[in-house]
Amino acid sequence: MRRAYFKFSWIAAALLAPQLLIIFVFFYWPSAQALYWAFTLEQPWGGGNTWVGFDNFRKVLSDPYYWGSVRVSVIYALATTVLAMGMALTLAIFVDRQLAGYKAYRVAIIWPYAVAAPAVGLAFQFVFNPGAGIFSYINTIAPGWWDLSKYPWQAVTAIVIAGAWKQVAYSFVFFLAALQSIPRSLTEAAAMDGARPLRRMIDLQLPLLTPTFFFLLVINITDSFTDSFGIVDTLTGGGPFRATDLMVYKIYADGFRGFDYSGAAAQSIILMLLVMALTFVQFRYVERRVHYT
Repeated sequence: MRRAYFKFSWIAAALLAPQLLIIFVFFYWPSAQALYWAFTLEQPWGGGNTWVGFDNFRKVLSDPYYWGSVRVSVIYALATTVLAMGMALTLAIFVDRQLAGYKAYRVAIIWPYAVAAPAVGLAFQFVFNPGAGIFSYINTIAPGWWDLSKYPWQAVTAIVIAGAWKQVAYSFVFFLAALQSIPRSLTEAAAMDGARPLRRMIDLQLPLLTPTFFFLLVINITDSFTDSFGIVDTLTGGGPFRATDLMVYKIYADGFRGFDYSGAAAQSIILMLLVMALTFVQFRYVERRVHYT
C-alpha cells in the first residue's frame, strides 16, 4: 500500500486542528484542571484556593463511604461485563446461524446502543416500578417484596441489568463480525468430522474469538466505571442507603451537591488511575491468553 503525502504540510495541520482542539478543550484541559483542584482547597462560592497537597486524597481514602462506593463499582463493572458479553455472544451465535428472521433480530439488537444512558434509566425505572411496571406483578403475589427504594440488593440488580442491556448491542456487533469472519470451510469440515454445534463452538469458534473477547473486556469494564452515571442518576439516584453510589456518581454528588470540588477532583483522579491500572493489567496478563492467528 502506497502512502499518500500532502503537497503542503499546512493542509494536514488544518484537517487535524478541529479534532485536536476538541480533545484539548474537553479532555486535557478539564483533566489538568481536576488535577490542580485535587491538590488545592477550592472555595465553592469563589474567593481563591489554598494549596493543601495530598490532604484531599487522604480525606477521600479515609472515608468509609468512598470504599463502599469502590466496592459496589467493582461489583457493578464485573457483573455488567459478564452479563453483557454473555448475552451478546449468545445472540450473535444465533444470528450467525441465520435462523428465521435473523435480519430483523440483528437490527432490533443493535438499536439499543443508540439510546442515551439517562433514557435507559428512565425506561427501566418504569420496568422495575413496584406499583406500575412489569415487576409490580411480584407485589401482587408477595406484597411489598419488590421495591428498589427499600432493598439495596434489588437496586444493585436493577442497575446491573440496565447497564448490561445498554452494553449488549455494542458487544453483539463485534461478536457477530468476528463470527462471520471465521471461514465457513472450517466449521463445515468440523461438522463432517462429526463435531456437534456445541463442540464446534468450544473447540473452533471460541479460540478464534479471543481477540474480540479481549477487546470487549477492556471496553466494557472501562465503560462500566466511567459511563454509568446516567443510569444510576435516573434509576436509583445512588440509593437506597448509598447502595448504588458508584464512584462516578459519588464524584457528581460530592461536587455538585456537597460543593466539595476539591474532594470530587481527587476522586476523579483516583478513578482515572484505577481505570488506567485495570487496562494495564488486562493488557499485561489477560492478553497473554489471546490468540491472534
